[in-house]
Amino acid sequence: MKNKNVKKETYTIDVEGKVLGRVATEIAVLLRGKQHADFSPNKESSDIVIVKNIHKIRVTGKKYHNKMYHHFSGYLGGLKSTPYKKIFEKRPQEVLRKAVYGMLPKNRLRDKQIKRLRFESPEETK
Repeated sequence: MKNKNVKKETYTIDVEGKVLGRVATEIAVLLRGKQHADFSPNKESSDIVIVKNIHKIRVTGKKYHNKMYHHFSGYLGGLKSTPYKKIFEKRPQEVLRKAVYGMLPKNRLRDKQIKRLRFESPEETK
């Protein structure tokens, strides 16, 4: 259910030096529209979140070296594991996208909400 009277807002978040999980919860709340007075869980918000300096985000403890992301194909022996370090060096925005995606409610709105998460590339900031 999309409310046509709601004004689109754009939030820009600078994640330099911030912890991954803390930023992901903040972004998930903004994407759902929980900051609005007329929030309803079945209503789609139209707010956009832009993230800057994603390559400078940090994780606590030994997660940079030990954290693993798993993907299962559904076949026997189809479990694929990729370390955080490899994903972060290749595409740092994918790490935050996966964290936010996991924090959004598992319903039909989730795919629409995650599409409103945008990343500002380091070339644009120069």
